[in-house]
Amino acid sequence: MPLRLRSILAFWLPLAATWIMMSLEGPYLSAVVARLGAPIANLAAFGLAFNLAWLAESPIIMLLSATTALAGDRPSYRALRRFVVVLNGGVTLLLVLIVLPPVFRALAERLLGLPPEVAGLAHRAALLLLPWPAAIGTRRFYQGLLVRNHQTRRVAYGTVLRLASMAIAAAVLALATHLPGACLGALSLSAGVVAEALASRWMARHVLRALPEGEGPEPTQGTLARFYFPLALTSMLAMCTGPLLILFMGRGADPVACLASWPLVQSFSFFFRSGGVAFQEVGVALRGPDQRPAAGVGRAAAVLAAAVTALLTLVLATPLARSWFTGVVGLGPELLPFVLIPSRVLLAYPALEYTLSFQRSAWILAGRTGVITAATALEVATMVLVMAVLVLALGWQGTLAAALALILGRLAACAYLAARRVEAG
Repeated sequence: MPLRLRSILAFWLPLAATWIMMSLEGPYLSAVVARLGAPIANLAAFGLAFNLAWLAESPIIMLLSATTALAGDRPSYRALRRFVVVLNGGVTLLLVLIVLPPVFRALAERLLGLPPEVAGLAHRAALLLLPWPAAIGTRRFYQGLLVRNHQTRRVAYGTVLRLASMAIAAAVLALATHLPGACLGALSLSAGVVAEALASRWMARHVLRALPEGEGPEPTQGTLARFYFPLALTSMLAMCTGPLLILFMGRGADPVACLASWPLVQSFSFFFRSGGVAFQEVGVALRGPDQRPAAGVGRAAAVLAAAVTALLTLVLATPLARSWFTGVVGLGPELLPFVLIPSRVLLAYPALEYTLSFQRSAWILAGRTGVITAATALEVATMVLVMAVLVLALGWQGTLAAALALILGRLAACAYLAARRVEAG
């Protein structure tokens, strides 16, 4: 019997709220850093440190989906816990290697060309973010247990605690210390994610007690690695898209205006597609007896995709978008075309996010995670090809080319997964 749409939406809404809330922490801390001393240097240093931590985090992003899919009994939980400990250690070691002074200087000063004072601030900030990857891995592991057991509200509660801890830490450090802004931002981020990781473990305690003993042996670490590493590679490939687009953007028409405008396009689009990012866990958790997303989940994805497209159309087709970018964000009129036109090109992107998340959930439940990696590789390759043609060959503006590349790349990934749908059984 299909699940009721209302039940699916109630399950999904806290997960969507979690992604929306997380999208606010970067702008909040940037606003705090911008109001302290030497704002330009500290914003640049904080941005670099945050992106390096984000890069180190990329292999563990899919732990939530993996735990949701696999942690059904005590043997599976114990095996996954050992796997997560090793993975957390690995990503932490990666960040440690990056922040070694010779490595960091080569990256920040020689490769990126940052002034020594900015590179020094970024190095101090990156050191304060060392707890970040393991804390993210821990909280996604326990959040997966909560999602699997239909306790998505607790996931949202953890994110509220994370944002509150981060905000309190930033306020206290700003008032009571003389830390540079980049270091203040990094330490506040670390405080938030550590608090969320501890809260997620505490909120999962009832779930852990209720786990059945299970009848079979524990999954081997090799089995878990074969399942998970394609998912890790998927998120790492997806993480490459931002730097690749910026690399091409700097070689197109009006590069400075495009580079200044693109983050606004991305944040605007992400607000509308964040619910789609959260939908992958919905498809994994709400499964039927045939180990596929339950009947009704696909319809819910279609309803949400249509609703977000209608809402985004309303915003983009009226003065609301212009008012947001000029009145709220404070964008000057000379940059408005660099934001509005690409945002309109990305109209279908949030709907495609729901489509892709639903498709991925089916492959995760089927245990065929390598297919997801292949689809992401096709998506990235399509984007690179489109950017090469439009920017390098035709001289298009980077933001417009990037928007079209994102749409075509996502369409290619969805089409690939749809074409191979029969193999998921």
